[in-house]
Amino acid sequence: MSTTINKKITFIYIALFLCGSLLSKAQSSTLDAYIQEAFSNNNGLKQQQLQWQKSLFALKEARSLFYPNVSVLGSYNKADGGRTIDLPIGDLFNPVYSTLNQITASNSFPTLKNESILLNPDNFYDAKFRTVLPLVDAEIYYNKKIKKVMISQQQAAVNVYKRELVKEVKYAYYQYYQASKAIDIYNNSLQLVTENIRVNESLLRNGVRNSTALTRAETEKQKINASITESENNKKNAQAYFNFLLNKPLTEAVAIDTDAVAQLPNVVEENTLDVTQREELLQLKDATAIYALNTKLKKAYMVPKLNTSLDLGSQGFNWQYNNKTQYYFWGVNLQWDLFAAGRNNYKIKQAGIDQAGSIIAYDDAEKSFMLQLTQALNNYNSALANYKSAEEQLQLATKYYSDQLKVYKEGQLLYIELIDALNQLTGAKLQESITLANVHIAAAAIERNKASYPINNK
Repeated sequence: MSTTINKKITFIYIALFLCGSLLSKAQSSTLDAYIQEAFSNNNGLKQQQLQWQKSLFALKEARSLFYPNVSVLGSYNKADGGRTIDLPIGDLFNPVYSTLNQITASNSFPTLKNESILLNPDNFYDAKFRTVLPLVDAEIYYNKKIKKVMISQQQAAVNVYKRELVKEVKYAYYQYYQASKAIDIYNNSLQLVTENIRVNESLLRNGVRNSTALTRAETEKQKINASITESENNKKNAQAYFNFLLNKPLTEAVAIDTDAVAQLPNVVEENTLDVTQREELLQLKDATAIYALNTKLKKAYMVPKLNTSLDLGSQGFNWQYNNKTQYYFWGVNLQWDLFAAGRNNYKIKQAGIDQAGSIIAYDDAEKSFMLQLTQALNNYNSALANYKSAEEQLQLATKYYSDQLKVYKEGQLLYIELIDALNQLTGAKLQESITLANVHIAAAAIERNKASYPINNK
């Protein structure tokens, strides 16, 4: 019998746990939906994503350098004057031709003139297709590898912006909740003061009380109205900033899931001081990898560059095109830098220093993030303690005001003492709502420092 009861109790606990989990997920869906909306609409994030897309095209550009490059080249020249080559054809052949005409008794051999040939080509064209293909080029190889790492680095930058956006959205959301809650609390206090004014006016008319209590109530009403005005201004500012993050009209209404806010965030203490998931560290790792590849790139001057080229074209005078004007020109080109007065070695050393600096920067950033996370945890614990204290103070202030109100209605308490009890109750309510929101804000700071919020990398 006891076994059956234990099974039922176990089943009930499991059911309650599952219901609680589903309720928690449902309650957090409002804020998560806003965060996803920010991921879709925030202009700053769109700019980061455009930079990521740009890095993708940069990689494709680097890969294209391995393929042949085909170009169309053409030129046309019209010339007159300048240097010439003088050919004394007449002086060489005319005496011979004259003798031959005498021997043959004919004019079969004409008289020739000396020629002067212009070196600059006149009415000359040259049109061709040129294909160039790199065969050995270490710079192209390392350039492609660097561009590939830069994609990962830019993706990390996008994720960093996303995490900052999540934090800012949560901050604005809870600040809006704080201001809205403050307005509700002040309005409730205003109703109580207004009722007290009505009662005191009635007592004053009947000669039971003097005007002192009424004057104090009127003063308290003005103070509350001023506090409401200030809270409404804070609410508008938080609303405007929240909608700005979501790229929406600044005055659009913000839905607050009060049930979800009422639940304390679950901060897992296990492996709390873990910052290895932060994308900033991944960026620094990628930077170190890029500097290492850049060092190899600078050393690549020792590897000769080899490429081949082929020209297919036509060249001639007076726009003639035939089998005599057509031509091809193929060749292999070698470039091997042997001496540059140490310039390449200096570049290698500079790249090595950059690489060493990035390693130091990684270590410093990791320690800095650990410090930030430690401070965030301390702030959370402090905020949680303040909230629990505020809860107790609210319970005490509520009971105290209830007791004082009973005594006041019996005519055994000064109105100024009742107002003091009301102020304590109002302050306790405000403190409870503020500290609750601060707990959520502190939890969001831990979430940001641990990079634990699930983000979509697509």
